[in-house]
Order: sequence, then structure tokens, then C-alpha cells
Amino acid sequence: MGRMKFPPPIEEAVEDHGGGWNTRATLPCMINSEIGTVLAVMRRNVRWGGHYMGDENQLEHPLVQSLKTLRNQMFAWDQQWHTIDPVNYLQPFLDVIQSDETGAPITGVALSSVYKIVTLDILNLNTVNIDKAMPLIADSVTSCRFEVTDPASEEVVLMKILQVLLACMKSKASVVLSNQHVCNIVSTCFRVVNQAGSKGELLQRISRHTMHELIRCIISRLHNVENQSSLTEDGLFLKSELGRLDRDPAFGIMQVENGNGSLDTPGEASSVDENGMVSKHDSVVQLMSGPFGLPCIVEIFHFLCSLLNISEHIEMGPRSNPVTYEEDMPLFALGLINSAIELAGPSIRIHLQLLSLVKDELFYNLMQLGLSTSPLIISMVCNIVLNLYHHLHSELKLQIEAFFSCVILRLAKNRHGASYQQQEVAMEALVDFCRQKNFMAEMYANLDCEITCDNTFEELVNLLSQSAFPVNSPLSAMHILALDGLIAIVKGMVSRINKSPQILDEVPFKLERYTPFWTAKCDNYSDPNHWVQYIRHRKYIKKKLMAGVDHFNREPNKGLEFLQGIHLLPEKLDPHSVACFFHYTSGLDKNYVGEFLGNHDEFCIRVLHEFAKIFDFQDMNLDTALRLFLDTFRLPGESQKIQRVLEAFSERYYEQSPHILANKDAALLLSYSLIMLNTDQHNVQVKKKMTKEDFIRNNRHINGGNDLPREYLSELYHAICKNELKTIPEQGAGFPEMTPSHWIDIMQKSKKTSPYIFCNSLPFLDQDMFAIMCGPTIAAISVVFDYAEHDEVFHSCIEGFLVLAKLSASYHLGDVLDDLVTSLCRFTTLTNSSSVDEPAMEFGDDLKARLATEAVFNLANQYGDFIRIGWRGILDCILRLNKLGFLPARVASDATSDEYDTSADTEHGKLNSQITSQAPIIVNLRKPSGLMGRFSQLLSLDTEEPRSQPTEQQIAAHNCTIQTIQKCHIDSIFTESKFLQADSLLNLVHALISAAAQIQKDNGLLDDEDIAVFCLELLIAITLNNRDRIVILWQSVYDHIASIVQSTSIPSPLVEKAVFGLLKICQRLLPYKENLADELMRSLQLILKLDARVADAYCENITHEVTRLVKTNATHIKSPVGWRTITSLLSITARHPEASECGFEALLFIMSDGAHLSPANYILCIEAARQFAQSRVGLAVRSVRALDLMAESVRCLVRWSLDTKDAKEGAEKISQGLQEMWLRLVHGLKKVCLDQRDEVRNHALSLLQRCMVGVEDIRLSPESWLQCFDTVIFTLLDELLDIVQGQSRNEYRNMETSLVLAMKLLSKVFLQSLEDLAPLSSFIELWASFLSQMEKYIKVKIRSRRSEKLQELIPELLKNTLLVMKAGRILNNKAPISAADNLWELTWVHVNDIVPSLKTEVLSIEELAQDAAAIVVDKDAKEAKKRTESGHALSLDEGIQAA
Repeated sequence: MGRMKFPPPIEEAVEDHGGGWNTRATLPCMINSEIGTVLAVMRRNVRWGGHYMGDENQLEHPLVQSLKTLRNQMFAWDQQWHTIDPVNYLQPFLDVIQSDETGAPITGVALSSVYKIVTLDILNLNTVNIDKAMPLIADSVTSCRFEVTDPASEEVVLMKILQVLLACMKSKASVVLSNQHVCNIVSTCFRVVNQAGSKGELLQRISRHTMHELIRCIISRLHNVENQSSLTEDGLFLKSELGRLDRDPAFGIMQVENGNGSLDTPGEASSVDENGMVSKHDSVVQLMSGPFGLPCIVEIFHFLCSLLNISEHIEMGPRSNPVTYEEDMPLFALGLINSAIELAGPSIRIHLQLLSLVKDELFYNLMQLGLSTSPLIISMVCNIVLNLYHHLHSELKLQIEAFFSCVILRLAKNRHGASYQQQEVAMEALVDFCRQKNFMAEMYANLDCEITCDNTFEELVNLLSQSAFPVNSPLSAMHILALDGLIAIVKGMVSRINKSPQILDEVPFKLERYTPFWTAKCDNYSDPNHWVQYIRHRKYIKKKLMAGVDHFNREPNKGLEFLQGIHLLPEKLDPHSVACFFHYTSGLDKNYVGEFLGNHDEFCIRVLHEFAKIFDFQDMNLDTALRLFLDTFRLPGESQKIQRVLEAFSERYYEQSPHILANKDAALLLSYSLIMLNTDQHNVQVKKKMTKEDFIRNNRHINGGNDLPREYLSELYHAICKNELKTIPEQGAGFPEMTPSHWIDIMQKSKKTSPYIFCNSLPFLDQDMFAIMCGPTIAAISVVFDYAEHDEVFHSCIEGFLVLAKLSASYHLGDVLDDLVTSLCRFTTLTNSSSVDEPAMEFGDDLKARLATEAVFNLANQYGDFIRIGWRGILDCILRLNKLGFLPARVASDATSDEYDTSADTEHGKLNSQITSQAPIIVNLRKPSGLMGRFSQLLSLDTEEPRSQPTEQQIAAHNCTIQTIQKCHIDSIFTESKFLQADSLLNLVHALISAAAQIQKDNGLLDDEDIAVFCLELLIAITLNNRDRIVILWQSVYDHIASIVQSTSIPSPLVEKAVFGLLKICQRLLPYKENLADELMRSLQLILKLDARVADAYCENITHEVTRLVKTNATHIKSPVGWRTITSLLSITARHPEASECGFEALLFIMSDGAHLSPANYILCIEAARQFAQSRVGLAVRSVRALDLMAESVRCLVRWSLDTKDAKEGAEKISQGLQEMWLRLVHGLKKVCLDQRDEVRNHALSLLQRCMVGVEDIRLSPESWLQCFDTVIFTLLDELLDIVQGQSRNEYRNMETSLVLAMKLLSKVFLQSLEDLAPLSSFIELWASFLSQMEKYIKVKIRSRRSEKLQELIPELLKNTLLVMKAGRILNNKAPISAADNLWELTWVHVNDIVPSLKTEVLSIEELAQDAAAIVVDKDAKEAKKRTESGHALSLDEGIQAA
């Protein structure tokens, strides 16, 4: 039935008289037909028929007479029917219905007639006198009387009664009914329902259906009812009914077994009626007689709530089944309430009377029924609570907490001795709540973060996770249900991730000073900027408080000290703070609390009185107050302690409830009496129980010398007898059992509790919640996935894993993500060490393993940023897939254009290509390991029998494997690694290195080496893909490659991959990382450390790669460190037959035209070129070309010198550097000048001369020239002579030419540098050496004879030199005797030894004469000096003669 809309006012109603039932002819005919039907049925009975056969003067029965009168009058009415008083044509039928003389058939026909009139829309708000007609119908039908003739006809009448009453309520004119009439209708229908229990099945079903429709019709009006708040404010309605402990029903319920078949209605509203539903108060009578509205709905809802206790108020008939009735009636009542709540919805909130009923009486009864043994009742109770949560959760915070603590948790944890069916229903209900998008978030915010509430969220999560674990049993529906609940919670969190507003930064909390934790309030509970931090702080305090509780429960004094230390209690304890700690803190050991409160210490007594003052006993019965008080601690056993406790309680109780008690002593005595009565009634050792009279007699004259009212004492007596007063309360937090005193405590707390916090589908607290539940959830899903055998469960678990991963990544919880990865890797079966003969088939047939594998790599690709140690598990899976041949061949590719390719394909690459191609499947593809295995495989190719064709199962498994690997996108892990966060990337690299290092350590077989190679490939790919942040990776990558290179002594694929991978890294990264260029180039020195056998095996390929490196990155190598490495590698190739050409090509690229020569690499390149020039590998032409490169490099020196000519700062340093380079150049050429090959040697001499002569622009210093002569020229001349004169002269050909070139070199270089050298003090020594070399060379014998060429060349060279020196006044006999005499004399002494005739050719006649005289004088002077030194004195004459 749909929602009933509120009809418009009468004056606004639209009349329709154009046809249908409003025509003047049709309605009279219809009513006439109904009259005829009733009369016809009445004539069947002898009683009614006798009136028609008698004397004409005999009067007819009034019922018959009224019907006939109506028939006569009806056709005479010519006005519109809405202007006719309905009472005129309804009254005869209603009289028949109310008459106790009519039988069931007659009453039934009359009811049918009324039903037709009501349903034909004759009666509406435009009908005259409708406000009297509708109440008349209601009163008549509810007071229907008839004579029972047979059970069947009785049931028919009852069904028609229900039919008419429902039609009345559905009519548009029902609004004119009063509250009392509607209540009577409901009461009548319910009595029919109650009576139908002993009738037929049809009546039972129809009556209950009608009751449901009736309630829905009435409750649907609530949306249009205005809130009548004055009812509560004036206290005129149900004030005494709400919140009371006695749960008497508001409606009188009585079994209809009257002999005359009547449905008795309640008496007058103001009269006393024990079965009445209306209060006796006149004001309530006035309200109930008013128009149909809120008072009626409230009263009906109250009645529905009371039905939940129906088993306590109904006496079952003789034909009732107690077991069926115990379940049946509560189910019926719950169904009515559920329908009412569904229709009323949020409208309940705006009507305080209804809200009060829901919060108090309804919820109390629901929790009582929630522990029923009937799964149907439990299920219905849970559905109602779910509806209440959906519509009124903000008003039912503590009620919902109590429901979960006292019902759901008790049943699901089997603390109530619940059956499996009960547990399953409770679990289903919990899962339904979990599916509510905000339920768990709001439970956490409103309960877990509230100090005085339980940790409901944590308890529910723990329950679900524990319930998902199959303990010594196979997986059941309960386990799957619990798993669904957990997944529903995390899926709710995922749905809120993208709805997040500006993230509120979590401020670290620290308690620096004492603040009473029970007084804290949030400034604004509707603003997340306020309440989020507030409740997080409350949660922090709660955790600290629970730690203090643990300490207190071990040793109370130390517990209090601990709480003082963390500023939850003041440094100096005061009674109020300790009392509040006891009152507001859950989980305290109640034995310790009781001992503390009962202690005789003055401080403890003050705490006790403060503790009592916290309680609110306003308008509370003494037994209820005492229960509430004693529930918070255990009453001590000593009488003195008991007295102190009861004194404090009595004082507080009397302050708040002094209505009956005269003073606090009366409260104390009566409290003692109640405890004694409780012991007497509930102690099994007491055989003779106290009677009520004994109890009343024992309490005489205690109320200030007077007696307490007998009714009051009687009520207390029955309350204690019925419900034990527990002086030893249950330990722990939460309510293990919902007692009336517990419920009153909840209702009191609900008035003071903080406002409800709405999460509004925003993830303010989801991270906090996820941190609590992630561990248990992962464990639960893993266990279920492990035990599961059905595909649906597999997919559900994988969905849970992925949702958890998304949350972990969103909240940056790397540890959680690592746990997920580790757990999933275990299910892939890839990390298992056991091998199978058919790995592809085994893997393809295992759906669990394939789903887990897809999930693992899904996590790696989507959330790799947050994976840390989990990379090792992922890599283990990858390595296993690679070993089995399941991976594509290019998994380790590096996502950039790659021209690099090693000369040899690795075997695993060939095998991997098989899995991606659609080649025919070969059963048992196992790669033979080891050299002998492969050799035997080759031998058996001709003799091997044809392999068997694969089966359909194998083909399907193979295809499944291929599809799974393709879905994994394993290559993306490495190609997209450039987007990983730094920490994750480092962990991935370390995992790869660790995996490879473990394989190297194990020193396994060929397969293991292939895995190590594969790991290295992946490492290189990652390195290349992360060139922008190579700095964070480089050290780890380098160390791993270095360990491979330095630990390998024989060629292998692993060291090959390491060497060429290192070269590849340098090739790719040098253009991008200038700051790392030195490190990269220095790393290539590892190649220089290769074992000789390894280096020789790969020398040619290494050279090719170095050449490529040079050609592509020469401009990026700028430091001497890098060039030293390059030139060292190239120099080594100079002596290698296969590699030398390629190495020289690289050197040629560097040095040709000085394109890539720089001060940083000049000396290194010169040395490398010298190596190639001296190398005997290859033709001499290459050596000559190498010499040309060296000689041409002088141009670079000249250019650099000219470029720095105008430099002011550092010019001297630059010049020194250039001179040093020049010296190194000539030194290098000098070494080649001693080569055995004459064409190389002579070319070197020529180039050496060129390099020394044409260097004017280099601005060489005299010191450089001296160094050049001493270390290069003179040394070269001496070494050439040694070769000519030595034993190895036969190995050198054409030495005469070399000597000639050497002399020319000496002469030209001397003349070139003469101007710079002449001023030097050491010039004489240089000149002497020059002449000495001339003398040696002119006298040298080649093959036992002197060289004619030298004999001709040397005089000419010497003459030319002397003339130049003479012309430059360097050789001058007129110079001072200290210098010139020596030079002049030295010169001609040597010249005479070399070419005696040369002096006359150089000097003129005058110069010769002067020279002769000078010689004589010099000779005489020497002799005189000699004599003087010998001691012989000369005479004057001898001196004159000598002069």
C-alpha cells in the first residue's frame, strides 16, 4: 500500500456529479440492492421470517422496519447525494451490525453492504455530516455483535469486520475520525488477530495482513502531521508512560471467546477500563477525542512496542501451541514495527513522543528479543535496528552501542551459548551494517574515540577477522560471511578516497599538563576542522587511559601514579578527579575499585562521596538506583566498608529523591534491608525465604519513626525477588546482559552524551581506522583464500587484496603493502622451491595461483611507489617465471631506442620467445642443464622418437598461462620504474642485487647463472630508465657490477653482461649527467681490472663499445679522469690483433684535426698515440699515421696559446701547462724515434724536428728548451749511437739516415732556441754538449766505416751554427774573459777536433791573428800562473820579458 496523502479541506474539494456513483439513479439502485440482500438473508431465519407471516396488525422487527423505511425513502431523494446525510442510509445497516440478535450470516451481509458504500467513494469530505457518519461507522463496526452459529460463518464475519475497518482508514474521509476512533479500530483489528490464533489459517493470514495494511495506512500520515510539542511540554500525554520500567501494554488485549460472538470495545475514555488503551486523565481524553493526528500515532506506536512483551500479558487459549506462539506473536509485532519505521522514517525525529518511544521502550524490547533462540526473531530485530540506524542514527548513539555489545557481539562470539543459526543471523546483520557506507566510520568517530564508550569498531573488526578463520574445520558460510563484512568495510573506505576535501594535517598529540578528560568538549561538532582533531585527541587520551587501566588492574597505587605521570590525573590527587576516573573509565577491575571506595582512609572516604555525587538518581526507584550504583564496583565484604558505601549512596539518593523517604537514614536502612532481602532470596543456602509480609514487618518505623507505604515496600520486594541485585558485577567493559538498571544508565548517559558526529562520506578518519584493521584483515583474507575451493571466493579474496592495496597506497602505508605482496606471492606457487614436470600446465590449471599472480603484478604496477621489502617476493616470482620460460623475451628492455645488442643471444631469450609465440605446445619442455646435457641432446636428435601431441587440457592450460602473463604487464614494472618514488626504487634495486648475489653465492648451475644474468639485465634496464636520478642508484649498481667483474676469472655470460652493461650505461647516461661523468668514466676502470683471459675474450667487443662511447659522447667527457680511462682502454687495444684497428679508429676520431683534443686529454691522447705508433700489430702505415696525429697536435697547442695570449689572470699557469704538454709530446716522439722500423723511426725524427722548430707561438721558456735538450735531444742522440754501436745494430736498418736526421734535428733546434738559450749561464755547458755530439757523430762508424753522409753533413751544420753564433755576437773573442774566453776557447778546441780546417773558413785574417796572439798570451799567462803556484818567484826582468 502506498503512502496516504492528506486530503484537501472541504471547501477546496472538487465535486464531480457528471457520472459514476454520484448520479441520482445509480446509487439508489445499488443501496436498494444491498437492502434486498440483507432482507433476503434475514428471511432465512425463522425468527425474522415469523414477522412476515403473522397478522397484518403485528409490527415488524425494528431492524427490518428500518431497512424497509430506507427503501421507501431512498428513491424519493432527488437532491445530490453529497447533500444527503449518510447517516440516513447507513444507520439501518449499522443497526444490524450492532444487534446481538442477528446471526453471523446476516451480520456478514450487512458488513459487506457497508464496505461497498465506503469503497465506492460516496463518502468524502464534501459529503454533508461526514464528521458524524465516519465515527458512526467506526463505532458500529468495532462494537459489532452477532450470534455464533458455526465457526466458518464466524470467521467470515471477522474477515468482513477487518475489511470494513481497513476501508474506513483508506477512505479520504478518514481524516474526520478522532484519535480515539483510530485507536479503537487498531485495537479491534488486533483482537481479531489474537482471536484468529484459534481459528482457520485463512483468517489468521487475512487478519495479519489487514493489521499490517492498517498500520501502514496510519503511519503514512505521519509525514503530514505537525509536531505537537505542547503535548510533552505540558505533560498532558503519556508522560507517565515513557521511560518507565514496567512494560505493561497500552492496549487491552483480551481473548474473544464470548458466547455471543461480540467484539467488546473499551469503555468510555474517562472511565476506568482495565483493558482500555487511554489514560484516565481528562486532558488525555480531550486529546484523544481530537482529530486524527499525532496522539493517535504515538499511542499506536506505544502499543506496537508493548506487543514485544506480549508473551507476558496474554493467556493462551486451549488450542494454542506455546512454542509456536512464543515465536509467532513477536514476529508479527516486529513486522508491524518494521513497517511503521520504514514508513515513518526520519519523521520520527521531529516528533519527540515517538522519538522517546524508539529510544527507550522500543530499543529495550528489541535487545531483549535479540537474544531469542529463534533465528527469525533475531533477524527481524536486526532488520529493525538497521532501519532505525538508517533513519535515526544521530539520535541513537548509545542505543546502537548497547545493541552491538549486548546482542550482536554476544551472539556472534557465542558468549550466550548461541546456536550456529543464531551466530549466522547475527553475522549477517553485522555484514549488513558494514555495507552502510558511513556506519563503521561513524562508529569509530562516535564510540571508539569517546572515552566513556566501548571500542565498538575495533571489536566488530576483530570479530569479523576472527570469524573468518577456519579453526580445525573446512571453510563454511560463516567464514565467507565474515570475509564479506571485512571487504565491505574497506570498500566503503575506498569509495571515500576520492571524495576527500582538503586533507587535515594530523597534529602529533602530547599531554603536557593536566586537564580533566571527562570535561573536554568540541567547539563545533559540525565542522571537520574542529571535530577531527578533537576526536583524534580523544582517541589518543583513550589509549593512554587504557594503559593506565592496565597498570591500575595490576596495582592500583602504581596505576594512579602512572596516570599522574602522563597528566591524566593531577600531580596532587584530589577526591573529585579520582572519583571521575573511577566513574568514566571502563575496564577497571571492580574489585580494586570497591576496595578503594570502602577503605577507611580519609581520602578514600572523600573519593567515595564524590563518586556518589556523580550519579543521577532523579525520579528513580531505590532498587534501581542501588543496582545502578553497585554495578560500577564490587561491594566489599566487610560490614564497615559496606556501611560507608551505603551511607554515601543513601545521602546522594535522598538529595535527589526525597518524595517518600523522610531522611537519609531511612534511605540507609532501606538499602540495608534490600541487600539482606537479596541475599535471602537468591542465596541457595538459605532454605527458608523471607515473605513479603516479613519484609514489610522488618521495615516498620524506619521512615522517621513512621511506616513506609505498603505498596512501595511491596514493589521493592517484588523487584528484588524477580531480579537479583548483583553485588558482584561483571568485569570488563560493555554490558554482558541488558538489565533494567543498565538500560536506565544508558538513557541517562544519552541525555548527556556528546552530539553525534556525521562523516558525510568523507574520509577524515579512514586512515586511523585502516591502521587498526589492516593487519587482521590481511590475515583473514589470506586464510580464507588459502582454504577456499570455489571461484567466487577466489575472486572475492582478490578483490579484498586489491582494495587493501589501494588503501595502503593512498595512506602511504608501505609496511601494509609489503605484507599484502608477501601474502599474495605465497599463493602464486612461483616462490615454491618444488619443481613439477609440467610447470605451464600446472600453473594454467591453478586458478588461485593465476589470480594471485595477476594481483601481485597489479600491485607492483599500480602501487609500486609504496612497496619496500615486498619487491623481493615480486622478483622471486619474476625469476621463477623466467626460469620456467614464461616471460616475454624483452621484459628487461629499457623503453628507449636501443641499438645495443650483444653479439651472442642468451639462451633464456630464445626459450622465452616460445611462450609468446603461438607455436605448437610441446609437452614437458625442459631445458637440459650443463654442457653434457646439451651435447647429449644434440646426439639424440636423429634417434629421438616423435613427441606426443598435447591434449586439449594441456592446450587450455598453456593458453591460460599465456593470458595470465600478458595481463601481468611484467615489463611495465621496469620500463615505468622511472616513475617510482626514490625509496621504492632503491628497494627494487637492492632486491635485484640481493637475488643475484644469492645466486652467485650459491655458485649454482647454468640455470642459476642465467637467472643472475637476467637479474643483471633488469638492473641495467632500471638504471637506464632512471637516468634523471642515477645518483641515488649508481653506487649500488656499480658495486654489484664490480663484484661480478672482480670475482670472475674465466669468460662467462654473467661477466659479459656486466662489462657491456656498464659500457651501455655510460653510453646512455653521459649526455644527461655531467655531474656524474667522472664517476661513470671511472667505473670503466673495472674493465682494466678484468682477468687477462676474460679481457682477451671480450677485447674486440669492448673496443667497439668504447669506440661507440667516444664517438657519441666525446664532447661530454671533459675531465682528465674520464679521458684517462678511455685512453687506457684504447692503449691496451694497440697490442691486440683484433681490437687494435677499432681502437685506433677511436683515437683517430679524437685527435684528427684536434676536434676533441683538450688540455684535459692532450697528454693522455699523445701517450695513446705513441702506444699505437710503437705497436708492431698492424702495418707500419698505422704507426706513421699515429705519429702524424702526434705531430699535428702541435697546432692545438699553438691555438690554445694564442687563445690565452691576452689572458691576464692565470696566464703563467696556462703557459706552463702548454709547455708541459709540448714536452710530453716531444718525449713521446723521442721514444718512437728509437723504433726498429726505419720508416717509422725516420718519420718520427722528422716529425720531432717539426714539433721543435715550429713552436714560436707557444712561447717556450729557456728552461723548457734546456729540459728538451737534456731529456730529449741529447738522450735521443746517445741512444741512437748506442744502437749503432751495440749488439742489436743488425736489427735496425738504414741507421745512417736516422743519424743524419738526428744531426739535422740537433742543429735546427739549437739554432731555433739559440736566442733564448744564449743569455743563460748554463749555455756554455749546452754548447759543449752540442759540440760533443757533433764530434761523436762525425767519428761514428757504421758497419766498421765512417758515414760519408755524416762526414759531409756535420761540417756544414757546424759551420752554419758557428756563423750564426758569430753573427749574433754570441761567439766573440772580444767578450769579457770570464765568459767569452771560455766559450771561444771551448768552441775552437772542439772545432779543431771535429773539423780542423773549419776555423779558417769561419774567421777572417784579422780574427785569426788576434786569435793567435790571444792564444800566445793566454799560454804565457797560464805558464806564469803555474810557476807562481809552484812557489818560484819571478825576477823583474823575467816578469818584464814575460809581459
